[in-house]
Amino acid sequence: MIQVRTFTTGLLLILVFHASAQIPESLRDKIYQIASAKNATVGVSIMGSNGNDTLSLNGENRFPMQSVFKFHIALAVLSQIDQGRLSLDQKIKIQKKDLLPGLHSPLREKYPNGASLPLSEVLSYTVSSSDNVGCDALLRLLGGPQEVERYFVRNNFQDISIKINEEVMQNNWDLQFQNWTTPNAASKVLKSYYHNQEKLLSQKSHDFVWKEMRETETGKNRLKGQLPKGTVVAHKTGSSGRNKSTGITAAVNDIGVVFLPNGEYYFISVFASNSNEDLPTNEKIIADISKAAWDYFISSAK
Repeated sequence: MIQVRTFTTGLLLILVFHASAQIPESLRDKIYQIASAKNATVGVSIMGSNGNDTLSLNGENRFPMQSVFKFHIALAVLSQIDQGRLSLDQKIKIQKKDLLPGLHSPLREKYPNGASLPLSEVLSYTVSSSDNVGCDALLRLLGGPQEVERYFVRNNFQDISIKINEEVMQNNWDLQFQNWTTPNAASKVLKSYYHNQEKLLSQKSHDFVWKEMRETETGKNRLKGQLPKGTVVAHKTGSSGRNKSTGITAAVNDIGVVFLPNGEYYFISVFASNSNEDLPTNEKIIADISKAAWDYFISSAK
């Protein structure tokens, strides 16, 4: 473990690194340089596919999830489908009153008067397009946000708190912090569900969610921002926007699986919180860390 204390614009920034021997000092130094140069709290977790190459920066700290939790919601819904309690074909009624104007929703733009849609379509909008109306419809279907948290607790995952839906989260700045995870926990979920060794999902559900993650439309300047064109990244973003009173951004996040040209892959979760930087800068923090990880795994594969 390496703990570094540094001052940035009057704030004490504590960076705690955990790394295995396989991760070189140069990568740790690079990530430290990226994180410490900005006025933000940055959390990082990196795991190689073999489980040996690991590194975390503030990996046990709590960060607000924002829309990252839509990945977790999708997993909980797909588990219910596997148990026969739900079906991808069943109709989900989206009423006009559910199409709240303040929420990001491509679904609302396509169906301005509401619609009855297959559950598969609602899931697709929620994961790939980060649709907030679809997200809250899924939470109603499950019985509320805490049912998602309970699902992960039952499967022995820790450090995942899901208490509120998108409508509440987007309309109360302080309440967004009730939905939190740690970078290490985020990467553990990615790894466990991608490898699916414990058969957490059926093969059909497994293939469905990773297809949607690969087709994610948001966050082009984050994990994917500096990677070679055509690189496959199955990921989920989250964003809080900026508090107009304080200028603070609570969350700019991206978690995912990055695939190398040789077919290998690694898991990476990056969270930027409590940031006084603008959105392009916050996204560049994620892109820079992602590129540093890519360079390491590319060089290791040679």
